Amino acid sequence: MLPPQPNHLGSRKERFMAPRASRKKSQDPRHSGTEYQHPLRIVPLHTAPRIVSATHPELTYRNGPLLTNAEVFTLFWGSAWQAAANSPLMTHMNDFFDFVLTSKLLDQLAEYNVPGKSIGHGKRTGTTVLTSSEPGKTVTDAAIQKMLQSEITAGTLPGKTANSLYFVFLPPGTQVDQGGSKSCTSFCGYHDSTADNIFYAVMPYPGCAGCEGGLAVPDALTSTSSHELCEAITDPVPGTGWYDDANGEIGDICAWKTKTLGSYVVQLEWSNSADACV
Repeated sequence: MLPPQPNHLGSRKERFMAPRASRKKSQDPRHSGTEYQHPLRIVPLHTAPRIVSATHPELTYRNGPLLTNAEVFTLFWGSAWQAAANSPLMTHMNDFFDFVLTSKLLDQLAEYNVPGKSIGHGKRTGTTVLTSSEPGKTVTDAAIQKMLQSEITAGTLPGKTANSLYFVFLPPGTQVDQGGSKSCTSFCGYHDSTADNIFYAVMPYPGCAGCEGGLAVPDALTSTSSHELCEAITDPVPGTGWYDDANGEIGDICAWKTKTLGSYVVQLEWSNSADACV
């Protein structure tokens, strides 16, 4: 997930953590007391200043789940996605997932295999445009979680598995409120899990310079989506998979460093073995 707005600079850790009381104690070994301090899991604004940690990056495994063969379902929320002008972007994103889930980007995650959990290729399991409800001009993370739970129960979305990952794309004009931070003001996307372990990523429309990062909209969206995809695979319950307390998740360490893979722009991801973003 992207960092908070640049004019509120505390320590890196403080800026990316937010209280979360809904998580059960057993789900995070670092949980203490009644409050859950949520780890970093956003894509930062391209325009946000980069705070360099005094600690050299090194992801360590915290014994949580991993997505060994990610099953991505894309959800385009709102009737605005039915407009002809938005159809090419939906097609582009679905084609991107069909490509990237069997690409070298997934292959490089194999260094984060652990006994009994080997990360391999995934697949896109489907897509839908959800028009039975609307996200409105502002939608909260709580509302997104409720929508996912309701639509899975209703059968509109496929039931969750241990590898399910729901990518929620918001239309132009909708701002996401995540714990008081706003998309295009503080972040460009994030991933998380519900209390009952529905793994999901939220991708607001990159309608601002901070979330375009000098890229065309389709390229900006594949870059931020690749960031959240790799993080959700290696750390689906943020902070309990592969994580670095000082630097965040696999994508956070390399935010907005990109490369071209096939015909798509993707973000570099941290490699412990290479000791670099690759």
